[in-house]
Amino acid sequence: MIPENFALFLVLTTLVSLAPGPNVMFIMSTAALRGNRAGMMAGFGIQVANLVYFALTALGIGVLLQTSPVAFWVVKWLGATFLAVFGVMAIVRSFQNQPLIETGEPMPVMAVGRGAFLDGLMIGFGNPKTIFWFLSFLPQFIDLKGDVLGQTILLGGIGAVIDLGAQWLYTHIGGRLSRFLAKPTIRKWFERAVGMVFLGLALLVVFTFKKH
Repeated sequence: MIPENFALFLVLTTLVSLAPGPNVMFIMSTAALRGNRAGMMAGFGIQVANLVYFALTALGIGVLLQTSPVAFWVVKWLGATFLAVFGVMAIVRSFQNQPLIETGEPMPVMAVGRGAFLDGLMIGFGNPKTIFWFLSFLPQFIDLKGDVLGQTILLGGIGAVIDLGAQWLYTHIGGRLSRFLAKPTIRKWFERAVGMVFLGLALLVVFTFKKH
């Protein structure tokens, strides 16, 4: 089930996982503002969303999104809405006085995990890069004459492992930013910058994520 262009698949998948996007931005900002544990939980939420898209691909529903203008429109605008909502939330939060969670501070998993996990889940569902990878990129490496389901599971699983590695990297990068955000003024402007980036990503989805 290993495709002939497997090396190309690994290289491109790694580049896609490392490329800046909604997932990367959200994990880094979550780790920076709420701690490494929250960043990891956000990453798990994103991976659950990836599993849903993975299942849709394996079931062949990706063809529906590629051929149905209505289905494509729904996915596109839901994604843009998720990104815009998180952008607005980040900007609004910057005007509120909230203590910064130190990365080394011991906290119960549920204290930081539940909200970060759900937020990551929504970002994962709304990430156009994820939709592109599962519904457009992955099928290009599947031999339709072979075991389609087996190839999808194998390549999708490898892609998930690579993505988890990238998320771990960005979580720790974001965690190191926390010490620079101890000053309330710096943190406020950081959150506003994050919010503006998410709003920009939402506009990017609206105007560039088009059906061909």
